[in-house]
Amino acid sequence: MTYENCLEAIFTRVSIRRFKPKQVPDEIIKKILEAGNAAPSAGNLQARDFIVVKNPVTKLKLAKASLNQMFIAEAPVVVVVCANYPRSMRVYGDRGRLYAEQDATAAIENILLAVHMLGLGAVWVGAFDEAEVSDILDIPAYARPMAIIPIGYPDEFPKPRQRYPIEYLTHWEKW
Repeated sequence: MTYENCLEAIFTRVSIRRFKPKQVPDEIIKKILEAGNAAPSAGNLQARDFIVVKNPVTKLKLAKASLNQMFIAEAPVVVVVCANYPRSMRVYGDRGRLYAEQDATAAIENILLAVHMLGLGAVWVGAFDEAEVSDILDIPAYARPMAIIPIGYPDEFPKPRQRYPIEYLTHWEKW
């Protein structure tokens, strides 16, 4: 793979909210999760967990807990990425909470890029009731759901959204 392929993946990935009613094979889901876990992590502690949801009833509950974003229920598979606090706090103490959240969010981006490169679509959903999602999925108190990622074969092909000019976002150190 060349750096051009990597940059193409980054610049062409878009959020997909409409999916074809076609199941995603478990082997592909596993590959996507492996890509997520290949993301950087503090101390290589990999303080993140993945919950794979295929059950239509559970997906509907997650959609309702996510401000009624019904495309979540319509996706063939949903992955919920959680920060696993004890895994990083045992080494880094209280600061490990932040590292677990960073580990999880780095994994989320890798998942989104892997999904895109495999010809699938996904969207990062962060608008949800954490307590309700934790209850629906029986997530232990020591973990925090960071994102809900509906995944499937795209039934829409939006153009990449406009971004701020990099000059607007970049601040150079002053000597």
